[in-house]
Amino acid sequence: MSLVLGVDSSTQATKVEVRDAESGELVASGRAPHPAVHPPRSEQDPQAWWDALVQARSGLPAVAAVAVAGQQHGLVVLDADGAVVRPAKLWNDTESAPDAAWLRSQLGDAAWADACGSVPVAAFTITKLSWLHRSEPDAWARLARVCLPHDWLTWKLTGEFVTDRGDASGTGYFSAAAGAYRHDLLAVVDRDTDWASRLPRVAAPFEVVGEAGGVLVAPGTGDNMAAALGLALAPGDVVVSVGTSGTVYAVSDTATADPTGAVAGFADATGRFLPLVCTLNATKVTDAVARLTGTDHRGLDSLALGAEPGAGGLTFVPYLDGERTPDRPDATGTLSGMRSGVTREQFARAAFEGVVCGLLDGLDALAAVGVGAAGRMFLVGGGSRSAAYRTVLATLAGRPVIVPGDDEHVARGACAQAAAALLGAPPAWEPAVATVTDPDPSADAQEIRARYRAARG
Repeated sequence: MSLVLGVDSSTQATKVEVRDAESGELVASGRAPHPAVHPPRSEQDPQAWWDALVQARSGLPAVAAVAVAGQQHGLVVLDADGAVVRPAKLWNDTESAPDAAWLRSQLGDAAWADACGSVPVAAFTITKLSWLHRSEPDAWARLARVCLPHDWLTWKLTGEFVTDRGDASGTGYFSAAAGAYRHDLLAVVDRDTDWASRLPRVAAPFEVVGEAGGVLVAPGTGDNMAAALGLALAPGDVVVSVGTSGTVYAVSDTATADPTGAVAGFADATGRFLPLVCTLNATKVTDAVARLTGTDHRGLDSLALGAEPGAGGLTFVPYLDGERTPDRPDATGTLSGMRSGVTREQFARAAFEGVVCGLLDGLDALAAVGVGAAGRMFLVGGGSRSAAYRTVLATLAGRPVIVPGDDEHVARGACAQAAAALLGAPPAWEPAVATVTDPDPSADAQEIRARYRAARG
C-alpha cells in the first residue's frame, strides 16, 4: 500500500489526511490550530502554519508523496535571504479595499476581466501588494519574492519556489486563459520592480516539484481547487459551499471573464477552469437570526422547517456585512413583507431562503458567462449539516442536493493531487454520499426567487 499526505492549511487550522494512493481509503488524520484573526486586519505569521503542519503530521504513518492546499489570495513577502518580511495578509483582510478601488480605476473593470479573468476585490493578492507599496515603504524595499500561503509551505518542504495555475489565478496578476503571469498588471502597482524575478514558477498539473526527505512533493493548489479535486468534479457539476461566507463554483472547459466582477475567472488544478462566485453572508446570517429568536442551530432548523415554503411572503435580503462584489461593498440587509401575524417560524424560513437565493444568484451569474452547471449539485461546508439549508437549496434550485460523506474535501483533494504525482495519473476516487435531498414539489420556487430579486433591487 502506497500512502499519500494531503494538507489543508486554512485560515483557522491545518488539517491533514493520509490516504491510500490507489483506493483513496482514509488511513489517518490530524489537526492543529492557527492563531485567530480579526478582520479588517487579518494577518498571520507563516511560521505558525509550518508549526501547525508539523504538529498535525506528528505520529501519522510515513507517506510516499505530499501536496499542500492553502487558503487562497494571501500575501507572503520574502527578502533576498528567504526570510518573511512581515506577517502574511490573508484573504479576509480588508485593509486593501481602497487599493482594490484604485486599481479598478486605473484600467477599468472590463480591462481587468479581459486581462486576468477577474475584477480586483480586497481579497486578491494584487490589492494587498498595492497596500504594502502604499503603506509600508520599508517592507516594500525588502521585497525579493512574492508568494501565496501554499507556495510558502511547498518552499519550506522542498526549497523550490513554485506554485500552480489554480492558486495563481486568484492573485489578480495571472491569466487563467493564457496560463501566464501578467506583469503589466503588477506594473500598475509599481513600474520599477522586476516582477519576473519575484514570482514563483508555475508548475504543470500533477507535476513532481521536489522532494522532502525522500517524499515526492506535488505542486499544491488553492483550497477551492483542492476541494474540486476531492469531490472529483466533472464539467457541469456545481458546488455550493455554505460557511461563514458562501461560494458557488463549477468546473468548466473554457475560461471566463466577467466585467461585472461577480464571477472570478479562476483556473482549477487539472488544466481546466473553476469560475467561482463568493458571497460574504451565509451561516453568519442564520447565526444572527438564531440569536435574535433565542434559539440554537438545531432550534432554528426546526423553526424554519415548520414554516411553509415562501415564509408567508416574508423576504430577507441578508447583506448583513456588505457583499463581496466591487459595486456592493457597503450593502445592508432588508426585511420586507412584514405583517402583524408574522411568526418565528416564518422569520427563520426567510433567513434560510434569503441566504440560498443569494447563492443561487451566484449560479445565475455563472450561467450568464456561459458556464454549464446542469450536472450534480453538491452542498458542502458547515451549512451542509443543516436540514433546513439542504431542503431550501434543493427546493429553490429545483434539483437534488448531494452532501458528500467526507468532511475534509480540501485535504482529500490534496491527497488526490499527491496520488496523481506519485502514480503518474489522477486517481479515480469518487466521493462517498452522505445524503441526497430532493426538492419540495409543493413550493413555488420561481415566485420565492422573484420576490427576493425585487427586494434585492
